[in-house]
Amino acid sequence: MVSRLVLGCGTVGHAVIGSLADRRGELFVFDGDESRVDSLRNESVAAEVRDVTDPAAITLPDRSVDMVVVAGERADRNRLAAIAADAAHPDAGLVVYLGFDATPKDRHRIDSVADRVVDPGAELLSHANSLTESGASQRLQALRQTLQGIDGRLGVFMHDNPDPDAIAAAVGLQRIAEDAGVDSQACYFGEISHQENRAFVNLLEFDLRNVETQSDAEFDAVALVDHSGPGVNDQLAPDTDVDIVIDHHPPTTDVDAGFTDIRPDTGATSTILVEYLRGYGIDVRTAVATALLYGIRVDTDDFAREITPRDFTAAAWLLPNADTDVLERIEAPSLSADTFDTIAAGIRNRQLNGSVLASCVGQITARDTLAQTADRLLAMRGVAVTFVYGYFDGTIYVSARSRRKDLDLGAVLRSAFGDLGSAGGHADMAGAQLPLGLFDAVGEDAATTLTEMIEEVVASRFFEEVHGGTSGIQQGE
Repeated sequence: MVSRLVLGCGTVGHAVIGSLADRRGELFVFDGDESRVDSLRNESVAAEVRDVTDPAAITLPDRSVDMVVVAGERADRNRLAAIAADAAHPDAGLVVYLGFDATPKDRHRIDSVADRVVDPGAELLSHANSLTESGASQRLQALRQTLQGIDGRLGVFMHDNPDPDAIAAAVGLQRIAEDAGVDSQACYFGEISHQENRAFVNLLEFDLRNVETQSDAEFDAVALVDHSGPGVNDQLAPDTDVDIVIDHHPPTTDVDAGFTDIRPDTGATSTILVEYLRGYGIDVRTAVATALLYGIRVDTDDFAREITPRDFTAAAWLLPNADTDVLERIEAPSLSADTFDTIAAGIRNRQLNGSVLASCVGQITARDTLAQTADRLLAMRGVAVTFVYGYFDGTIYVSARSRRKDLDLGAVLRSAFGDLGSAGGHADMAGAQLPLGLFDAVGEDAATTLTEMIEEVVASRFFEEVHGGTSGIQQGE
């Protein structure tokens, strides 16, 4: 059986581990940081706290190691780990991530022992050269011209109840606007209720405006990030003139804007903003770099879904300026009582049809509790798809997750609910918002009846589409 050993687990290392974990064979990870090792163990990865620079500490006496990957963040530590790996496992293939701030000594010594060296500096140079290509160069010029043509203040609008990718993209575009001499304000409708997202905004001290009415949204120019249409997943008037759209979701309607950059083949909108920041040579402050790195990590599920080389390159470029201590604090917030209540309701009310789980949690107080519940339920044994929904303020909210490679959740939800409201998303992560409509006539005092009526319509539509629809999987999976 093939055995693989990973030494060091920074951002790049975690992505490597995620990829190797899906392959046949044994995987072992050694890292000197106890918190990282605990996190990996929680993900069912065989990890131990060891000194990766000590040949004796990284031996596996009862196993033959076929490949060693050195994937720490610091070049000097990676040099020592590579030397130790060469001594401890001389017959294994050795792949070394150079890391940042490498000295000539680091490069020379790693080159002398490694079978392959991954150099982030060379990747960045290659990417910088690619920016001189006509397409990238034209985009840079077009966005700059659009910004310079704005006379007044720019409103940068995220989608309703924004997630980290939307927030990061907004502050990234603000930094570009600032460099172009344009005053701007990052705005959103709804609320930021997810514990991690609140910690994200508070710890990085971003100035975001929570817009409540259309009159509060009056700006001299408007930009949309992480969505592409006014009135679609935001509360702007549908006829709002839009100057800039930057998004990575496939649009469901025609996009009308002065400048448009939509790339469905990119893992995060934050990645697109990074390419503009790099192309313009703009200095990225720590808070913005941290936000963009977190946005990429969240929307790619820590480099495990819909990831592209561009996302890896963007993350590698951000890493030296990002505050990883803040990221650790963001990712370990306390859960609210409402979140626990919603998770409990999701477990209690679950309907399982094959490997597909649907659950109506009834009336909720914050829509982000649905996403957390969908994530938690996906960890149940035998479950490959979760579909969680609840309602408040006259709207049914849906959050869905999937581990199936043959199912496009975004397409499923668009087909099942597109005629009732807004729906869509990614292949493995999607959502929908449906007006209660006639259900409102039941009244808030008849919550049980209302819940039963919603279950009958919403769950049946989802199961019918996911099992029998053209975008779903077939019965008898």
